[in-house]
Amino acid sequence: MPSRLHHGSFYALPQSPQLAKQLLMVGGFDRYYQIARCLRDEDLRADRQFEFTQLDMEASFASQDDVMGYVSEAVLDAAEAATGERPPPIIKMTWADALDRFGTDKPDLRFGMELVDLTAEFAGSEVQVFAGSHLKALRVPEGAALSRKRLDELTEQVKRVGAGGLAWFRVTAGGESGAGGGSLALDSPLDRRLSETERAALLEKTGAEEGDLILAVSDTHRIACTALGTVRAVLGSPPVGQGPHRYVWVTDFPMFDGVDGEGNPQAAHHPFTMPYPEDIPLLDTVPFAVRSQAYDLVLNGWELGSGSVRIHRRDIQSRIFDTLGISNEQAEARFGFLLSAFRYGAPPHAGFAFGIDRLAAVLAGEENIREVIAYPKTQSGADLLTGAPSALPAATLAELGIRTVAPPPVRPPS
Repeated sequence: MPSRLHHGSFYALPQSPQLAKQLLMVGGFDRYYQIARCLRDEDLRADRQFEFTQLDMEASFASQDDVMGYVSEAVLDAAEAATGERPPPIIKMTWADALDRFGTDKPDLRFGMELVDLTAEFAGSEVQVFAGSHLKALRVPEGAALSRKRLDELTEQVKRVGAGGLAWFRVTAGGESGAGGGSLALDSPLDRRLSETERAALLEKTGAEEGDLILAVSDTHRIACTALGTVRAVLGSPPVGQGPHRYVWVTDFPMFDGVDGEGNPQAAHHPFTMPYPEDIPLLDTVPFAVRSQAYDLVLNGWELGSGSVRIHRRDIQSRIFDTLGISNEQAEARFGFLLSAFRYGAPPHAGFAFGIDRLAAVLAGEENIREVIAYPKTQSGADLLTGAPSALPAATLAELGIRTVAPPPVRPPS
């Protein structure tokens, strides 16, 4: 937001007041919560709107298990009040397990179709499309009926998330020479290039039956899992409000994910998340192996909210800043108030931010949180009630010290 008093300067309105919540804990508050109306300028999706309602919570002397415990109780109470039936206790799953089994950190547990690892079985494969470091496969029950056009669409989908391609195998009835004990065969352009051992491994490890479809991606572990996880959700996930409500806590997220333009690691959650104590020595050697004490609550493939144990020690916070490429001078200029507060002794604290609209939408059987938000924005980001967003008159821009620049014209393709 532009400053009227200091032209050329702006106030940053964060998605959630992370540092302010932490300072309350440092200042002696034992707990904190607020119902906040948030604005996030991003692309719209079924579970995201520009405006949404968030319940922020923070507690001193609380562990990860403490926070997940009282959030679980509150969510199950709310679900029981809305539906008349109490869901079962919420299970836990690590981020690594969720990625390996479901190809996503937001797993939909209402159906099977778990990913299968065939890396060892195809380690010496002569088929070029299986030359990646990891091979993951997915069985689609009764998927052999999918058309070639649909398979091409799925191939383009996995390419958009970074995979080189998608191998597919229709499972058919085999003759005497068929694979899998002579009962099943594979119908695929790649089948003739497979060895008998590879062909048998595909059928055995996926548990495929006649009429099923086997899909496979060979790439790095992260890409292979993510690509097939995308396909799994497209082919298997029912509408989010349909069927049983399957909650799951996803824990132990990576501390860092990706690098910036200068090659420095980037914080996966936020830079104030506490790493596991046993992983701290890895900051200097293999930072991407460091796990954070972060946790997400997921319902039917939707993330309802996320939280973490916060860093409360100056030395650990400084090491995280250093790993992120933030110099001591930059850290003091941007976060000196927090680092100074830590000098006086800060209690361990943890918190969680909960998306109220998302839970309301699922419990109401809606596929888009827009349906449970008053005065929602349209898909184009417009507010039909007030006509926003709209251009400001020149006098208003001058009052705020702002000059706008027109976007460059779009050149027609040559």
